[in-house]
Amino acid sequence: MPYVNVQITKGASRQQKAEIVRYITDSLVRVLGKKPEQTHIVIQEIDDENWGFAGMLTDDWKAEQAGTSSHGR
Repeated sequence: MPYVNVQITKGASRQQKAEIVRYITDSLVRVLGKKPEQTHIVIQEIDDENWGFAGMLTDDWKAEQAGTSSHGR
């Protein structure tokens, strides 16, 4: 029984999440021969302020890219 946990920042539409689930399921069926009805995909959406990369929180990085500051919200 495959279990896949996908963590993304918030903002994906329901349609996009459904496509992710289909794509991952199809890949496990094709590559590993797993049964779709036994494949579980969990999508966890993380707030930008709780996700960091390149030494920055994602909301700060997005604000910097936009030329604004998210500090002091």
